[in-house]
Amino acid sequence: MTRLPVICLVVLLTACGGDDTTSITGTGGAGGAAGAGGAATGGASGSGGSAGAGGSATGCGKAAPAGGKRTLTHGGGERVYHLHLPPGYDASKPTAVVMNFHGRTAASFGEAAPLHETVSKLFSKADAAGFIVVNPQGLSESDGSQTWNAGACCSADSSRDDVGFADAILDELETLLCVDEKRIFATGLSNGGFLSHRLACERAERYAAVAPVAAFNGMASCNPSRGISMIAFNGTADKLVSYAASQSSNQAWVTRNGCNPTPTETFKKGDSHCDTYSGCKDGAEVVFCTIDDGGHTWPGGMDMSALGFGKTTQDLIANDAMWDLFQKHPLP
Repeated sequence: MTRLPVICLVVLLTACGGDDTTSITGTGGAGGAAGAGGAATGGASGSGGSAGAGGSATGCGKAAPAGGKRTLTHGGGERVYHLHLPPGYDASKPTAVVMNFHGRTAASFGEAAPLHETVSKLFSKADAAGFIVVNPQGLSESDGSQTWNAGACCSADSSRDDVGFADAILDELETLLCVDEKRIFATGLSNGGFLSHRLACERAERYAAVAPVAAFNGMASCNPSRGISMIAFNGTADKLVSYAASQSSNQAWVTRNGCNPTPTETFKKGDSHCDTYSGCKDGAEVVFCTIDDGGHTWPGGMDMSALGFGKTTQDLIANDAMWDLFQKHPLP
């Protein structure tokens, strides 16, 4: 096991100081916390809101609840998520849902879930394409940082049931909204990307596809119930999540999904390119997008270079690319 220093942001350092450390063991090697926490160096191996042939939830036909901050009880305590409905939401039409998980976030930044929208800018894509976005809120560690339990990253409590919390959010939304149960997706940055990988491993029967950003699969065991589609975004100069680990992780998904091992380059612009592995079981595909000299950032999102996270490309818009994949891969 490798012990790695917690890396604080270069601004708002007043809540970060000291020489705190974290130790995490990743799958297949030494790993570390990602996000506004430690460095991860090891690794595991149609548009619009209407749904075509998708399944719908019991909330169809009901008046929509107000968007914004919502609470529910899970695991004996109160948990929080933030709900965003597109302006054209129609309670008679089954609508896709994207769960968008924040990264490990220092307490000095305030509540992580709404901050994550500033970073990812996913609401504007949701408004244009007509899907629902949910930004769940993680729990706080002893240092105040807000995290998820996603294997190698990043909660110190390995028993925390964040997968169950995500289930509980979807269960509630399916009673309140006209959710297309065949078009539920997950994405997230850093620690939230790690959780997206975990959901692909453990909830492939519920999530149609996932799109982790600046992350890799940190689960010691991963046995999805079917071939599941994925698009992953990683920068070669990410100082918190090793690009080599992300490559290893994505190749493991290619093998796990039984894909053709020879990819086709399906996107190239400026500093970014994407390789697509097709021929996977159950009609799935794996897309691995690389940003040359890219940092620990959301492609097309907030420029976080001044915060010490490296370059944010604008040559590749992650929100557009993931939605393209999501539309092609509903649950069978």
